[in-house]
Amino acid sequence: MLFSEEIQRVFKNDSWTKVNKRLIGKMLSEYMYEEMIQPELLSEEGGNIEYSLQVTSSKHYHYIAQKRLFDSFDVKWTTVYIVENGGRKEADSAIELLVDLQEVIGMSSETAGHLIKEMNSTLIADAHLLEKETKTSDELIHEDYALLEGYMTGHPWITYNKGRIGFGYDDYLAFAPEQQKEVQLSWIAVHNDIASFQSVEGFDYQTLIDCELSEEERLRFDEIINQNGSEPSSYYYLPVHEWQWKNTLIQNFPEELAMGRIIPLGEGKDRYLPQQSIRTFVNTTNKDKHHVKLPMSILNTLVYRGLPSERTVIAPMVTEFIKGMAEKDTFLKDECRVILPGENASMNVNHPYYTQLKQAPYQYLEMLGTIWRESIYTYLEEGEQAITLAALLYEDHNSKPYVASLIEQSGLDSEEWMKQFFKVVMDPLLHYLYQYGTVFSPHGQNTIVVLKGVKPHRLAIKDFVDDVNISDQDFPELKGLSSEFKAVLRTEPPEGLTQFIFTGLFICHLRYLSNLLQNNQMIKEETFWSLLADAIDNYQDRFPQLQERFKLFDFFKPELTKLCLNRNRMVDYGYSDDDDRPHASEFGKVTNSLALFKRNRTIGSI
Repeated sequence: MLFSEEIQRVFKNDSWTKVNKRLIGKMLSEYMYEEMIQPELLSEEGGNIEYSLQVTSSKHYHYIAQKRLFDSFDVKWTTVYIVENGGRKEADSAIELLVDLQEVIGMSSETAGHLIKEMNSTLIADAHLLEKETKTSDELIHEDYALLEGYMTGHPWITYNKGRIGFGYDDYLAFAPEQQKEVQLSWIAVHNDIASFQSVEGFDYQTLIDCELSEEERLRFDEIINQNGSEPSSYYYLPVHEWQWKNTLIQNFPEELAMGRIIPLGEGKDRYLPQQSIRTFVNTTNKDKHHVKLPMSILNTLVYRGLPSERTVIAPMVTEFIKGMAEKDTFLKDECRVILPGENASMNVNHPYYTQLKQAPYQYLEMLGTIWRESIYTYLEEGEQAITLAALLYEDHNSKPYVASLIEQSGLDSEEWMKQFFKVVMDPLLHYLYQYGTVFSPHGQNTIVVLKGVKPHRLAIKDFVDDVNISDQDFPELKGLSSEFKAVLRTEPPEGLTQFIFTGLFICHLRYLSNLLQNNQMIKEETFWSLLADAIDNYQDRFPQLQERFKLFDFFKPELTKLCLNRNRMVDYGYSDDDDRPHASEFGKVTNSLALFKRNRTIGSI
């Protein structure tokens, strides 16, 4: 199959040039922020700065950028051109820029080679998105949560954000979220000698299976087990992704298949839509059924997208931990009315041999398992609509921001809308941090804003097991947690815990939202960040008894450690196959612009 129709439709010269130019602008912006490149400032006029980046003795990239707060830059992608040997030409190849930067940044040839592949995959996906018959932002603000995810363009910071190493082009067309193709999940039976099942209290295996499978499906699966000469009661049933089954599980679990410890059962009837993470699925046949999270051993945005076994096993326990706090806290439960879609059940299957290796590559320790998460739809009340934070960064084909359509429809002005947004988002996040020493990683996929009347109304937070961390301080609220539980969740010192919100939300999401609003003349960035500072101050005014913890987890320090995502792949970690997932690189300090807007400062005010 040559995919001639798709290639003819998507791989067009104009589209390819446009997605390359956009990516070039993003690369220059982010590499400047992460201090991997140091261009020369040529001139400055009215906020527009002309830069020249020398890549060889005879080749320079010229472009216009504007400085933004938090040491950020907005490179205007339409202004980039190359001067080489005295001649000028268009900068229209992101791969050419990447190769030009190898020595400038200090990438190994191995890293640069693999990164070319990831960049090309990203560009192919961007070209598909550009050619996609999409809806306008005015239309998308009425779109369903699960469908809206298929219009998103990927991680705003990482430049190789749709690398998806392991996918062929056929896999991309079948499984990428932007393709919006429903799938039926396949099911397998795994002998309970090698599989573990975990659930929240009052929710056992039989209850789960009765929820997820019809009686007809259960009887059909039971019959297959009987035909194999085994007892259905000796097995757990769990779904697997078709790609994972064909590309990872058969090759790595042949002994279990031969011995009948794993038995393929066939497809389930329900249909699912993949979400932005690719491995999480919303049931479209019955939206009240669990969202299903499955391992997929593809490398995308820094890590293999498996399910770490130790975290999968404790997922329901983490759910009880997180929900237990909210249940006993009137601020979270009755005022914020925070939504916490729980990871009600999980299954994990360890590999019998990889687990015996010392420091085995982590990708082989997270190949088979499932997490069942409560559906966001079961929490929504009349008139409520759920959107991920990522949607707020979306611009349609006419360059109209999704958030602009929301604000117009709401009847509020931009400032009032953002004021409500910051209160809705920050109050529960800050309360978990300050009151309980517990933090989420509130990035664009995990954080859900629930709108009512197209206005921010309340917050939903998901993906506890991957992204909840706790304080290493001796807080009474964290007493009684086992050392094993703490080890898996990971305990962090004060700045480390603060970073989950500072970098995960402010740097990884809000600086892009601020830039979008500034460029569309909706809110000046100084106003934007002052509204965020007000939201933090307002929370702190409400809970003065937590004063010592405000100092401990200080969002107003003049500087914080700069965490870097592109640098991690390109310089520090590369494509190593280590025993632990790579973490963001630390490099220097970032100026914390929130310090400019903190109330009650000793000197002056803004």
